[in-house]
Amino acid sequence: VRLVESGGGLVQAGGSLRLSCAVFGSSSNLYGMGWFRQAPGREREFVASISGLTGATDYADSVKGRFSISRDNAKDTLYLQMSSLKPDDTAIYFCARAQSYSGTAAGDFNYWGQGTQVTVSS
Repeated sequence: VRLVESGGGLVQAGGSLRLSCAVFGSSSNLYGMGWFRQAPGREREFVASISGLTGATDYADSVKGRFSISRDNAKDTLYLQMSSLKPDDTAIYFCARAQSYSGTAAGDFNYWGQGTQVTVSS
């Protein structure tokens, strides 16, 4: 299983970006999928996840109301729509596939992408 993120870049505060994560090698429709991020000098942190069975979503408090996670099962692609971006959102963003139909902790996920850089300027 291989996950490939895209869509990162440089954006001004208040702007928007949409990240994509294409999954290759195995259908992930029944698996939970998630986004994590890691800023320099900080631990990797949970951003958002979506259940493989119900499509239920979960968000970190820091991104609620600003970010939206979705998936297109026909395309085996995961998305993260980010709006009202802040400099604190600057990080490398990773997509991941869970070991089961849901998850929010890094340990719940066993396949990871290489990450895409998001930089928000003030």
